[in-house]
Amino acid sequence: MSSSKPSPRPVTVAACQLGPIHLADSRDDVLQRMLSLLDQSAEQGAKLAVFPELAFTTFFPRYLLEEKELDQYFDVEDPKKGGIEQSPSVKPLFDYARSLGIDVYVGYAERSPQQDGSHIDYNSCVYYSAQADRVVGKYRKVHLPGTVEPHTEPGAFQQLEKRYFRPGDLGFPAFRAPGLVEGALKKSDARRSPAETAGRGDPIVGMLICNDRRWAEAWRVYASGHKLDMSDEEAEAMGNSYMNACFSINVAKTGAEDGHPLVGGTMIVHPLGHIIKEATTKEDELVVATIDLADCHRPKNTVFAFEKHRRTEHYHKILQQTGVVEPELL
Repeated sequence: MSSSKPSPRPVTVAACQLGPIHLADSRDDVLQRMLSLLDQSAEQGAKLAVFPELAFTTFFPRYLLEEKELDQYFDVEDPKKGGIEQSPSVKPLFDYARSLGIDVYVGYAERSPQQDGSHIDYNSCVYYSAQADRVVGKYRKVHLPGTVEPHTEPGAFQQLEKRYFRPGDLGFPAFRAPGLVEGALKKSDARRSPAETAGRGDPIVGMLICNDRRWAEAWRVYASGHKLDMSDEEAEAMGNSYMNACFSINVAKTGAEDGHPLVGGTMIVHPLGHIIKEATTKEDELVVATIDLADCHRPKNTVFAFEKHRRTEHYHKILQQTGVVEPELL
């Protein structure tokens, strides 16, 4: 690859922070708030709007719920019925995004029907392309925090994602998002050399959900190719954007849902690790920035030129063990 900076590749992106969503809030009310954020995104020229984890409902894993109570929080993703694009709760968001010409990343609770009549539940997100009018990328949360069984001590905080969701089974699938930047090279241009096409195709996107962004392995699996990342919190986003030479759009809910504080920390981070722009409130807020994907080029070809500097022969331990194994005592 050439070390000279390529031509600018600007794209305006919007981090759509959501304030508290309480148990009493209807899904329709939440949807209207999300559509309002899409309107604001369009007014500011955004081509991509990023929404948080489990965006359509309150963060229900903090509660011990019976199966019948759980049903209302999940979107059934049945391929025979058109997948998540046709879910009654999600389809209006995609339809409106298409009318505005804006791509959407959104997190939701996925219920995946199985052939035997059972179902598997995941904490998922998808990337909807307005240009393609379909979902072009999907991710299921891998690193589920919390416990299966609830804590029994009075007043204990509950985090029951392990009870309600199965760990994601899709890995970390990077993909290209069409139509975000002008003049992107296509497959028909593949006759050119890799040096001529590198960094000039449609943007490469990777997705992470909440706790996943705390795990360096997740970012690094993506890092050999992606330029954009969706995820969500300050130290992790800044450090991993720098170490993997990528922009990150980090979006979370904020405020307090029925008295339970939320993480917040919505921001857009540069490949050199600094915050470009961040949220300033604890309510619905749009954070918009125009980023230049060409800014990924220099760090990917200097300090973090992985093809030149990585030593994979020494990394086996992170695949061979999970817990910490201390050296023997002296």
